[in-house]
Amino acid sequence: MTWRPQYRSSKFRHVFGKAATKESCYDGVPITRSVQDNNFCAVNPRFLAVITECAGGGAFLVLSIHHTGKVDPTHPRVSGHRGNVLDIKWNPFNDYCIASCSEDTTVKVWEIPPHGVLKNLTMPWKELQGHSRRVGLIEWHPTANNILFSTAYDYQVMIWNLDCPEQVIKNPVRTISHHTDVVLSMSFNTDGSQFATTCKDRKIRLMESRSGNLLQEASCKTHKASKVLILGNLKKLITSGTSRWNERQIALWDQDDLSVPLLEENLDGSSGVLFPFYDPDTHMLYLAGKGDGNIRYYEISSEKPYIQYLTEYRSHMPQKGMGVMPKRGLDVSSCEVFRFYKLVTTKSLIEPLSMIVPRRSESYQEDIYPMTASNTPALTAEEWLSGIDKGPVLMSLKPGSQVAESLSDRKELVNSLDTRRSQSRPGMLQLSYIQDQLETKDGKQDSAHSQDDRSRMSLSNGEDLALCSPPRTENEVWNDPGVSTYRGFPVFWHFSLKDRISSHASVV
Repeated sequence: MTWRPQYRSSKFRHVFGKAATKESCYDGVPITRSVQDNNFCAVNPRFLAVITECAGGGAFLVLSIHHTGKVDPTHPRVSGHRGNVLDIKWNPFNDYCIASCSEDTTVKVWEIPPHGVLKNLTMPWKELQGHSRRVGLIEWHPTANNILFSTAYDYQVMIWNLDCPEQVIKNPVRTISHHTDVVLSMSFNTDGSQFATTCKDRKIRLMESRSGNLLQEASCKTHKASKVLILGNLKKLITSGTSRWNERQIALWDQDDLSVPLLEENLDGSSGVLFPFYDPDTHMLYLAGKGDGNIRYYEISSEKPYIQYLTEYRSHMPQKGMGVMPKRGLDVSSCEVFRFYKLVTTKSLIEPLSMIVPRRSESYQEDIYPMTASNTPALTAEEWLSGIDKGPVLMSLKPGSQVAESLSDRKELVNSLDTRRSQSRPGMLQLSYIQDQLETKDGKQDSAHSQDDRSRMSLSNGEDLALCSPPRTENEVWNDPGVSTYRGFPVFWHFSLKDRISSHASVV
């Protein structure tokens, strides 16, 4: 009887990490020096948000996702907190809405203008006041709209409903008090009906999201968990932490029985916290250590051996935190299945890192892009609070399957933001009414100058000055012969000697 090796077929066995070029990074970002074990970064297909270091109060930076290169040190910030900002999270159903929590014991929800932050934002859309100590972690509900979870150093987990007319909300929908120490991490299942937490008291808890009832509690002497993730619909949990001998370790748990872990695997002897990231579409698990330069990735299966090591991305630049782009913001033409945004504090740099499946064909690969969660909520806040649970609304990543947002949709979004501001702030409704009346009255006067303004605000290539980013290289400036003014600045064109003899021209 001959021995035959056991080969395991996998579409993701050869996934590799590709770091962005210097021109595609975000340089000169004053990343926070906080010792909190959070990611400090949040990303969606439109904006990148990162917590920054500042003197007095707390602030974070919101950049357009295409605003790469050197960041202006005087760039406007979101600076409404009186203490250091500890965590930020984008609303999964609204790319212009972000929540932040701070040492000033408050949680604030901000509306970002469609063209980005053009001046310092100090007035939030909602302010949540309920915690008695600094708030260290926030999470949005994965399927219900405007439901936010927060946890603080008062050991409480609070559930907030943002669908209310008050700007300052002092009473949460529910307060969960099962923890005896600081909550370190929080993770929801696919439909948001349950969530798991890790706590400084070494216990892992599984609870109902709506009622807060404690379903299971685990305490393992051989594993001290710091971060937890519920692995989609696999009915399993993954935790990262340390072993009895202070080695970094991951453990796999059965969601229905947390008495004993299914698997424990020691990694190394480093001291940085391990951040786990899970992709439910590809069943891939990524492990990025704080202070490490490498990222390990695995493939998770529902059968033994459960966790299959794939390979490791190595880099000499250590990361302080990681932001993750939602699946709807990935580049499917290059077979990108995951994208990180590494915070490199030693160089004040944010480096995009793409995880790519090598394929020869440039066509859409349906086998690696199944239906994924969209930015459409499955439930309203009232429906979820009434007792309804639903899975996420799915979408296809195939190009052309989703219609791009039109200009009219963007105008409706701006109008809705104005309406929400007027409802939450006294006096804004009357001010907007007066502005509308003035615009109607002066409409005929403005029509005479509209043509001149249009020619002044537009370029020959049809781009709008307000949306243009500065040129990255000198060639980009000189290789556009049809523009007399570039981004609003006068340009002197230098022709060759032959051209200057034939047409001695310069454009001012």
